Amino acid sequence: MSADPSANPDPFHVEVAQRVTRLPPYLFGRINKMIYDKRVAGDDVIELGMGNPSDPPQDLVIEKLNEAARDPRNHRYSKSNGIANLRREVAAKYFKKYGVRVDPDAEVITCLGSKEGFSHMCLALMGPGDTAIVPAPYFPVHVYAVALASGNVISLPVSDSEKFLSDVAYTCETLYPKPKLLIVCYPHNPSSAVVEQDFYDEVVKLAKKYNLMVISDFAYADVAFDDYQPPSFLASPGAAEVGVEFTTMSKGYNMAGWRVGFCAGNAKMISALGTIKGYYDYGMFQAIQIAAIMALRHTDAAVEQQSKIYQDRRDALCDGLARIGWQPNVPKAGMFVWQPIPQPWRDRMSTMDFAMLLLEKGNVAVSPGSGFGPAGEGFLRMSLVENEERLRQAVRQIKRCLTDAEAEFSSGAIASAST
Repeated sequence: MSADPSANPDPFHVEVAQRVTRLPPYLFGRINKMIYDKRVAGDDVIELGMGNPSDPPQDLVIEKLNEAARDPRNHRYSKSNGIANLRREVAAKYFKKYGVRVDPDAEVITCLGSKEGFSHMCLALMGPGDTAIVPAPYFPVHVYAVALASGNVISLPVSDSEKFLSDVAYTCETLYPKPKLLIVCYPHNPSSAVVEQDFYDEVVKLAKKYNLMVISDFAYADVAFDDYQPPSFLASPGAAEVGVEFTTMSKGYNMAGWRVGFCAGNAKMISALGTIKGYYDYGMFQAIQIAAIMALRHTDAAVEQQSKIYQDRRDALCDGLARIGWQPNVPKAGMFVWQPIPQPWRDRMSTMDFAMLLLEKGNVAVSPGSGFGPAGEGFLRMSLVENEERLRQAVRQIKRCLTDAEAEFSSGAIASAST
């Protein structure tokens, strides 16, 4: 005799792991749904939220991918740590650009994008009771990769680099057990804050003094403006004794969807990451690795030109924001403008509500700063992935949206969130 299904419609109870339940709801879900709904309805939404490069890689890189994909040997499993020639090209770039020597066999590993490598490095280093120091506001993976590894997080303000260093020292002096890991990210995402080499010199000293391992997220190494050159953590004396650095081909090389990243530095940390990856993947498609070699070897000029493209876009966006009365933070590097919400809007509504207003009424999508932790409240992250004319159009739409919204506030049609 079969049981009545209506009496117990879900007899099997799925209990997910605590590491999943510790993750908060995805803050950008509301925005992504509205973007989708608007585009289905035929609206032209200007997307300044995600830092998703819109320009293509160089033709020679695509052609090499096509050639390598036709070779049957490249369709077999690859190695999780990356093919030797690609690791050698990474080492060659570090020497050519930063004067840093790394052993391509022991001190370099390839990743399926730097985000994957960073997450698995946290899994390799962290455990229950371990604590990581991260910059605030934070790129979400910096916090949640630690949480998924069962670690704890302390976030410290990143805007003033000297204060950040003193805060790190104070935290290590006063916290017990002492933090195990320090995560740094310059050029910083989302705020675009930058540092000079002496900052990393001090990081190495702190790491040695307090027995801190260091992870440098150097995702925006190849995107810089006004003759600024982002320094590498590994270029500071002793850096490879205490930490590693993640780089990527997503930004300057326009290969975001290819998922090509690297980790270089401390051999024991690299080995630990390799152990984790050996259990999780068989490496990236070998044809992509071969094409990445061509990009590293032959497209330096194109990477420099891509920075110029982003600089022109930065100028178009920041000049436009200034013309409508905003006070833009003009970045020296990265793909974003970290923009304070102007008054009186900052007092009227939350950052999320303001971002939703721009999207709903202005058809401009931005990332609310609150998506990067409490330190991001009151800011917007605006990406530079659209062309200059589209960025100027976005500013015009923002101005029109806020002018109309101001009239609605004055008439009482929109109530302040604070009331």
